[in-house]
Amino acid sequence: MSHTHTDDERAQEINRLLASEGDAVRENATLLNRQRYDAIDEFPAYDEYRSRAREIKEAAIADLPDLLERVTEAVEENGGSVYLAEDAADANAYVESVAADRDAESVVKSKSMTTEELELNDHLEAAGLEVWETDLGEFVLQVAEETPSHIVGPAMHKSEAEIARLFNAHFDLEEPLETAQELTRFARDFLGERIREADVGVTGANFVLAESGTIVLVTNEGNARKSAVTPDVHVAVAGVEKLLPTVAELEPFVQLIARAATGQSIAQYVTMLSPPTESPTLDFEADELGAGEREFHLVLLDNGRFDMREDEELRETLYCIRCGACSNACANFQSVGGHAFGGETYSGGIATGWEAGVHGYDSAAAFNDLCTGCTRCVNACPVEIDIPWINTVVRDRLNRGADPDAFDHLVDGLSPDAEEPGLPLEKRFFGNFETAARLGSTTAPVSNWLASAGPVRTLLERVVGIDRRRELPTFARESFGSWFERRGGSRIDPGDATREAIVYPDTYTNYLSPERGKATVRTLERLGVHVRVPPLGESGRAPLSQGMVETARERARAVYAGLAEHVDAGRDVVVIEPSDHALFCREYDRLLVEESARRLRESTYDVMEYVYGLLENGADSHALTAGDGREIAYHGHCQARTLGTDQYAVAVLERLGYDVRESDVECCGMAGSFGYKRAYYELSMDVGQPLAESFEGEATILASGTSCGDQLESLLGRGSRHPIEEIAPP
Repeated sequence: MSHTHTDDERAQEINRLLASEGDAVRENATLLNRQRYDAIDEFPAYDEYRSRAREIKEAAIADLPDLLERVTEAVEENGGSVYLAEDAADANAYVESVAADRDAESVVKSKSMTTEELELNDHLEAAGLEVWETDLGEFVLQVAEETPSHIVGPAMHKSEAEIARLFNAHFDLEEPLETAQELTRFARDFLGERIREADVGVTGANFVLAESGTIVLVTNEGNARKSAVTPDVHVAVAGVEKLLPTVAELEPFVQLIARAATGQSIAQYVTMLSPPTESPTLDFEADELGAGEREFHLVLLDNGRFDMREDEELRETLYCIRCGACSNACANFQSVGGHAFGGETYSGGIATGWEAGVHGYDSAAAFNDLCTGCTRCVNACPVEIDIPWINTVVRDRLNRGADPDAFDHLVDGLSPDAEEPGLPLEKRFFGNFETAARLGSTTAPVSNWLASAGPVRTLLERVVGIDRRRELPTFARESFGSWFERRGGSRIDPGDATREAIVYPDTYTNYLSPERGKATVRTLERLGVHVRVPPLGESGRAPLSQGMVETARERARAVYAGLAEHVDAGRDVVVIEPSDHALFCREYDRLLVEESARRLRESTYDVMEYVYGLLENGADSHALTAGDGREIAYHGHCQARTLGTDQYAVAVLERLGYDVRESDVECCGMAGSFGYKRAYYELSMDVGQPLAESFEGEATILASGTSCGDQLESLLGRGSRHPIEEIAPP
C-alpha cells in the first residue's frame, strides 16, 4: 500500500488483499475479539485497571529522562550495559558491534516490533550473521519472506493450509506436514536447534523496570526467555516508552495486556529477568554447564519518540502497550489486515501515530484514510488512548502538507471552510457536505434528478471520487427546520411542559431525513416536552472526518454559540444523529474551551436516551406506538456503542413491547463518507456483509445512524428507519 497513490491503484491493492488475506484475518480477528469480550466480562475491575494503567503511562512518559537515568544505574549495577540509540542506524550498529566483539556467527530473536522497526534482521544478515526468528508466527513470515500483518499475530493473514504448503515447499521433509500440531512440532524442533547453536539472543521487552533494570517478557510460546538465557549474550531492544518506574506499577499491565491481546486472563509466560542472570552459561556440545560469563545489553531506542513526547497530539501513542486490540476491533482491519492498514512497521488503528512518529508522515499517509473514526477501538484500548483523534490529527497534518490542487481555484473562496489552499477536492467536498445538502434541498427535486443522471455520476466519480455504484441520498424538498417554522413551533406551551428541549437540526435530519425530526418533535411533545428547533449549522463532524480540524473547530464554536443561551436557560439539547451526539460528547473536548465543552456535554442527550429518561421519570409510555410483540432488528451506530447510548433504544423499544434482536457486528462499513469513496467501495461492502447476512429476512430493520441506514439499503435493497420513527405517535 505504501506505493499506491491513485484511487484505482488503492482499490486494486485492497481488492487483492480482500481476496488473498481477508478470510484468514477476519476469522482470527473475530476469534480474538470474542475472547477479549469474554475475558473482560469475567474481570469486573477491567475499566478501573485501564484508568490506572493510563495514569501510570502518563506519569512515566512525563518522567522519562529521570527513568532513563535510573534504569542505566540499575542495569550497570547488575553488570550489564545500557545504550540509548538515537535512531535505527545507531541501534543496528550497536547490536552489530556486540555480535562482532564476540565473533558471533548466529543470532536468535524473539518477536519484537521494535526490531522490526529497525529492520534489524536485514542489517545483521548483511553483516554476515545468521538470524532466526523463534516466535512461530515470525518464523513463518521469515520463511515466506513477508512482513507482519498484526502487532501480536504477525502471521494472522495466513491459514493453516497455507503454512503447511509453505513449509513443505521450503524444507526438505521426509513426510509432508499437514496439521497444526505437526507444523508446530517441526518449528519447535527446528528452532530449538537454532537456539542451542546461537551465539547471541535478541529479545524485545514488553516493559522495563527502571528501579531494578528488570526486563519483562510476556509471551505464549516461551521462546523469548529461551532466546534470552540460552546464548551467552543477551541483547534486549526496546523503545524508551517501555520504561516503568518500579515493579509496583507493573501489575495493571500484566492484568490488562493478555486480556486485551488474546482474551487470556494472563499470558502463558510472564518472565522477569534482571540480566545478566547469575545462571551459568550453557555448553551443549560438551553436554555440561559452560565456564563463560553472561553478557547483557539493553538498547533503548529513541527514533522519534522524544519528539512524540513533546507533541501534545502524538504523545498518547507512547502509552501503547502493543496488544493489537485496536486492530482486532477495527472493522476495516478485519477485512484487509495490516498489509493494507499499516505502514512500514506498525499496523491497525494505533499505527498512524507510530508511523508518523518513527517513520514520518509519508508512511502514515499510505493507510490513514482506512481509519473511519467509528471509535470502536476507543473502548478496546486497555490504556484509554483516543486513537481516532490521533488519526484525525495526522490526517489534518497530511492535508496541510498537500501540494496545491489543480482544481482548488474552482472552490477556493466558495467553500465555507477554514482550510488552506491545496486541500484535495474530495476532502473539501465531503468536509463541506452541509453546503451541498442545503443547495440540494433548496433545488429539489431537480437536484435529485440530476444526481441520478449518468453524466453527473461520472463527473462526481472523476472529480470528487464518489463511486458511481453507490446510491446517492435524496434531498428533501422541505427541510426539517422549515417544516418546524411553517408548523408554528411547538404545540406544547412552555408553561404546561415538563421540560424544554432543543432538537438539534443536524445536516442529515434537516436536509435528507426530516421525517425523523418530525417524529422526534411529535414524540417529545406527546411526552410533555416544549420543543424548539433553532437554525443551527453543521456540527463539525463532516470536516473532522476529512481531517479538517480548524474547520471543525469553527463549526463547533458556531454551534455552541447558538446553543449557549439555551444551555444557560436550563434547556436540554436532543440529538438525533448518533455521530453528532458523539461529537458533542467526545470530540468537542478537543474543539472547544473546556468549560464550554463540559456544559454542552452535560446538557446533551441522544434522542432515545432522552425518551428513556422521560419514561423513567413518569412520562406515559402509552402515548407512544406500542410494539405488541412485533419482531424488529436493530443496529446501533458504532459511536453510540462506544458511548453506550445505543442501549437506550433497545430499552425503550422493549419497554414498549417490541421483540428486539440486536446486531453484534463491529461496524456496518459505511462510516459516513468512507463508503461513498471509489477507492473504498469494495472494502465498505465487504465490511458490511456480515451485518447484511445477520439481518437477511428481517421484516423491520431499525438503524440509528444515517450511514448505517444507507449501507443497509445498499446491501439489502431496502431501507431502514430510525428508532424514533418507529415509536413516534401518528
